[in-house]
Amino acid sequence: MRGNPEVIDYLNMLIGGELAARDQYLIHSRMYEDWGLSKIYERIDHEMQEEAAHADSIIRRVLFLEGKPNMNRDDIVTGEDVVSCLKADLALEYHVRQKLADGVKLCEEKGDYVSRDMLRSQMSDTEEDHTYWLEKQLRLIELMGLQNYIQSQM
Repeated sequence: MRGNPEVIDYLNMLIGGELAARDQYLIHSRMYEDWGLSKIYERIDHEMQEEAAHADSIIRRVLFLEGKPNMNRDDIVTGEDVVSCLKADLALEYHVRQKLADGVKLCEEKGDYVSRDMLRSQMSDTEEDHTYWLEKQLRLIELMGLQNYIQSQM
């Protein structure tokens, strides 16, 4: 099925963000594991897998629309400690959420309701799961202190 070229281009741009999120979560999860923080490692590893699934869905949609997926990922920000990793991941999620919202609008304008619904689903996952969890972790650090938070993640 031949898709709208603007939608295909936009979906290709989104692939780069999802691949960046996957890779940023990958490096952060492995850092947490190396630091002995098994609980946060497991959660961030799970997020990495979800970002890979998001990228996979968009890639499959581009192929369905007879486009060629662009596999160039956006830049990543690697933290140096727990707080900077969480803040970098949260900033990335805010950025991805905005790009998804803009994509939903474009798909709506171009009449591609299947792509729109796919992006809405990913946006919901970004807002209700990833972003909320990261915001909660940073609030917990403020409330209980970094050392107590780190101890709770061992």
